[in-house]
Amino acid sequence: MKPDDRIALFSLDCGSDFASQVAVHLGVPLGKHEERDFEDGEHKIRTLETVRNRDVFVVQSLNSSDGLSTNDKLVRLLFLLASLRDAGAGRLNVVAPYLSYSRKDRRTKPNDPVTTRYVAQLFEAMTIDTIVTVDVHNRAAFENAFRCPTVHLSAREAFIDYLLPELGDREITVASPDIGGVKRAELFRESLANRLERPVGSAFMEKHRSQGEMSGSAVVGDIRNRTVLILDDLIAGGGTMQRAAEAFKDQGAEDVIAIATHAVFTQDTGEKLASPALSRVILGNTVTPSLPSKSLKTKVELVDITAGIADTITALHEGRDVTDLES
Repeated sequence: MKPDDRIALFSLDCGSDFASQVAVHLGVPLGKHEERDFEDGEHKIRTLETVRNRDVFVVQSLNSSDGLSTNDKLVRLLFLLASLRDAGAGRLNVVAPYLSYSRKDRRTKPNDPVTTRYVAQLFEAMTIDTIVTVDVHNRAAFENAFRCPTVHLSAREAFIDYLLPELGDREITVASPDIGGVKRAELFRESLANRLERPVGSAFMEKHRSQGEMSGSAVVGDIRNRTVLILDDLIAGGGTMQRAAEAFKDQGAEDVIAIATHAVFTQDTGEKLASPALSRVILGNTVTPSLPSKSLKTKVELVDITAGIADTITALHEGRDVTDLES
């Protein structure tokens, strides 16, 4: 891919593997910026590159890491976007592979916030031109929240490319760990069946959540003596994936593999994913997971999706239709 000096590429995490790999695929260096924290907790950020009339892309996942909370990163990203606009950016595009607050997309109780929409309004206040994300929790809610153009990508084909050589003649079932993810799992199942050129089963598990507590253990689908691929958009606490894996194992699954795009791990996630019911945990590299134990490091595998992100940036920059890159 030939470098194009009309593209400017930035990231808050200038040293991150993800943003650096996107830059390598594009043949465009990451732009330099300066950040400063003041004693009273306030912060400033400014670009050290000329961006006037350039097509600017800021690549940044919004997960907690390196001592910065999700909120810290969100505010810093908003400040960076505003400073780039003030510096004369021709177009301003956000690539947020993991977009925080996308799970709170509807009211489930009286006076509940719809935080997805509030975050969208913050980005729009920075006058961005496009926002790109990967495997958001609810695609329809994401698209409805934003008034600017949106691009939704899926890591589905990257996961299938990674798994295909080893699936062989195994009997496969693609499962959702809850009813809400059935559509996502079905799209994966259809793609996998097409690539394998043979039928792939489907299943899901009942799950209810109230005030942080999960319940429900009914399993629907054919899983006995089969390799079960549990698909979800993200793993946070790990409880949902652990419960599903143990339920599928109890119902006779031969092997259970967890697949998730975003590894938004919390303090106790490693303990739950260490469950012997899970043989492997395959993750996208949108977020660098914290792996506290050696045994978990041998179980977790990362799939690189940066080439697809770079292809999308190129298509947007060249004004090409990117629907063939979307899920």
